[in-house]
Parts: sequence; C-alpha cells; structure tokens
Amino acid sequence: MDLTRDSASSLRIRVVTDGRAGIQNQALGLAEAVQRLRPAEIEICRIGWRPAFDRWPSALKQPWMRDPASDPVLPPDGVPWPDIWIATGRASLPLSLRAATAGPGRPFVVQTQDPRWQTDRFDLVVAPEHDGLSGANVVSILGSPHRITPARIAEAVAAFADRLDPLPHPRVAVLIGGRSASHDLPPDHATRLADQIAEAVAAVGGSVMVTLSRRTPPEAEAILRQRLESVPGWVWYGQGDNPYFAFLGAADHVLVTEDSANMAAEAASTGRPVHLLPMVARKAGSKFDRLREALITRGLVRPFDGTFDGTFDGLASTTPLAETDRAARLLLARYDAWRA
Repeated sequence: MDLTRDSASSLRIRVVTDGRAGIQNQALGLAEAVQRLRPAEIEICRIGWRPAFDRWPSALKQPWMRDPASDPVLPPDGVPWPDIWIATGRASLPLSLRAATAGPGRPFVVQTQDPRWQTDRFDLVVAPEHDGLSGANVVSILGSPHRITPARIAEAVAAFADRLDPLPHPRVAVLIGGRSASHDLPPDHATRLADQIAEAVAAVGGSVMVTLSRRTPPEAEAILRQRLESVPGWVWYGQGDNPYFAFLGAADHVLVTEDSANMAAEAASTGRPVHLLPMVARKAGSKFDRLREALITRGLVRPFDGTFDGTFDGLASTTPLAETDRAARLLLARYDAWRA
C-alpha cells in the first residue's frame, strides 16, 4: 500500500487495482488528475484473489477469498471509508460493489473501463468511448485515463538526459504492443514494420527510442531489436528504470501500434505528431477499430505512411488530448452533487 499525500489534503482517494502497470495507471492517473484540481491524499491499494478463486465470477467472490498478500482494501469496523474510491479491472469489481453498497459513510465509487457487471450500481463509470457504454452514471472519454502530464514527461526527460541528449533529431519514439484478442504481430509483419521504421528514420537522419510490451511475441521482439539496433538511438531492454515517459517527452514524432488504447491515448496527449503502426487484425470490427477511426477523425493521429514530413495538416504538432483532466472535472462535479 502506497500513500501520496498533500499537506493540505481535504479529500481521501483510494485507488484499487491488481497492481499491473497498465491497469493501475488508469485509476491512478484519474486520481492524480483530481488531485491537481483539489487537494487530496491518494492511497494506492493492490489486490488479488487466491488462485482457487481468481477466475470465479465477481458475484460469487467474498473478501476472505483475497490473496493474503493483498492490501487491506475494506476498512475494519470503526475506521472511516475514503471520500472517493477509484478502481480499475476485473479483480477490483467485487470490492468496489461492496464499497458502493456499504451504507452511511461509504465512499463515492468510480470504476474505470467497462465493468461489464452491474454497471448501474457504481456511482460513476469512466469508460472508453470505443466501448460504446452508455448510462446516467457513465462518462465516456476518448481512450483511457493515464498519468501523462507535461510536468511528468519533462521530469522524466531530465532524469534520462545523459542517454537522450546525444540522440540526433528528429527523435522518433516507437511504442510497440503485441498479441491481443483483436490484433497480432507475427514475425513477417514485425519484419516489415522494422524495415519501414528504419528506412524512414535513416531518410531524415534521426534516431529511435524503442519500448516494447509484455504482449510483444518473442519472435517479433527479436526481429524488432535486431533490425532497429542498427539505427541510432536507444532500444530499451526492460532493465533499469522505465524510460517510457522520457521517450514521449523527448520525441519529435511518436509511432504507436494500433492495438493499445492506453498507448494511443497517452501518445496523443503529448501534442507530438502521432503515427499509427498497423497490426494484423484477428477480429474485424473490434473496438480498437472504432478508437483508431475516432483518433484519425479528430486529427490526433494519422496512419504511418513511411515518412516524417514534420507536419500534420501544416502544423508541427497537434492539440494535446486532455481527456483524463476532463474526466476528473466531471468526477468532482458528480461527487459534489452526490455529497450535497
């Protein structure tokens, strides 16, 4: 359990997830956006379930089934609840519902992503627009909540200055996802992508800053590393501090595979030109297709055409996507009305 405190805190926010970075960053990013608007204390709780019960339906899970290593999320008798509860992911759902139905003194319960379970029982659901979720308690945003802010990426760039400063411009951040229910990255496709990226960067005398996902297939990862290591830059091997935020901050262009709502939204929040790298579709008409079209239609990204001409419709950058901040403002308005 981690605490992020503000000396003049007036709100107590509990963030509840299974601790995986991509999941936790959604709830934490929303909590931090609230904290930027109003003094608050953020408590980070990581929860899990005993292996025998992990795959059980949420409706059947009981608190005693939690993994003993989990943080104590539900307060014991006599201990007050937080003011706001923000949770993300399937593992959090049974506990979020208990918080939402706890009676007097309970927290304002916010679930990010589509819970796909008793959605109307939560006080607020912050869901990606491409999920198509609707309801009186639903706020739809383009992409997912995240932790990207100008201050955070500037701090990260400074922390990695010794590695980044020598890299020639234009610097191209390359954010690679991997296999999912909707997309795949087979070896032949990875080869084509790597060669196209290498040729485009070489043509402008630039450099790459490459990070891969846990979902990147090993064969594709090996191909990308081998073919992009000959390009000036930095291919991060997953060792040491993660330079992901620094790559976004130092980039003149961002390349991101189209399989990740998180990475696409985070890249679009920087104001840099963002280019979508195609993946092999495993399922036609997926929600990621809807996200892709929304990002393109709003001028936030464009499909990668193998060039870096420095412009998006004549501009060197785009208007940063600020959906996390918008969601935080709406959350506080709903919270204030709920408390009134």
